[in-house]
Amino acid sequence: MMVATAAACGDSGGSEGSGSGDDSIVLGFSQVGAESGWRTANTKSIQESAEEAGIELKFADAQQKQENQIKAIRNYIAQRVDVIAFSPVVESGWDTVLKEAKDAEIPVILTDRAVDSADDTLYETFIGSDFVQEGRLSGEWLVEEFADAPGPVKIVELEGTTGSAPANDRKQGFGEAIAADPKFEIIASQTGEFTRAKGKEVMEAFLQAHNDIDVLFAHNDDMGLGAIEAIEAAGLVPGQDITIITIDAVRDGMQALADGKINFIAECSPLLGPQLMELVEQVHAGETVPKRVVTEETTFTQEQAKEALPTREY
Repeated sequence: MMVATAAACGDSGGSEGSGSGDDSIVLGFSQVGAESGWRTANTKSIQESAEEAGIELKFADAQQKQENQIKAIRNYIAQRVDVIAFSPVVESGWDTVLKEAKDAEIPVILTDRAVDSADDTLYETFIGSDFVQEGRLSGEWLVEEFADAPGPVKIVELEGTTGSAPANDRKQGFGEAIAADPKFEIIASQTGEFTRAKGKEVMEAFLQAHNDIDVLFAHNDDMGLGAIEAIEAAGLVPGQDITIITIDAVRDGMQALADGKINFIAECSPLLGPQLMELVEQVHAGETVPKRVVTEETTFTQEQAKEALPTREY
């Protein structure tokens, strides 16, 4: 199935009927929160793209709480918006409110994160990254990098928000990639809630409990950056004493990679706004859209980060 995949490329276009005035599309969007640099860039992309497309945006910040997101969606239903889009805090527990939107004949688009509902008629499409692949790419790099190293290779893992799609899927992909070689051992794994502060706190606990950590795998850059603070405070050199792998490729993470404090980053682009507005216009017009739209992303080593940083958008 061929779909447009470059999340940050090109204009969002605009179908006839969209624009300012009484004919403008009204989009209700519920964001997870503002827990990371990635999320801030994602919000900015959506807000700017809506304005450029002439789409009226009603925005709500769920502050990492599912109950806030469900309340926001119900408010959008009551307001009779044209389209609802949201990035689910967690994967489970959405069927009831999504059925309410379906009964109200308001199409729903999932962004960035999926839901685990067995009924895929409750939403029109899901646009976002392949989180399993991001974890897999991270694990594959590690396996190649440590191919000649004697075992065991002891890994600690900073997981994302418990129950969220990126946390579940990145863990799965990474685990699959390292499973073939028994020398790779995850000795501790705990949520850092996708935040820098919690990443630092959990890494401090890991370092107190284990004096033989070889590798840190963090589910996002912000947790990895917090962990770097803890590693340096412990008198160790991040990127040398402990190999660090993260996911996202936000500017702060890329700078740490360029500086050698992070060793490898799998990209997860937050710039979903242009593609999202195209999908909003299409579903509002009653057009058929792909059920899954995967964003196009890459990976970065230190030298690649140095090359990319000057033109990095986020």
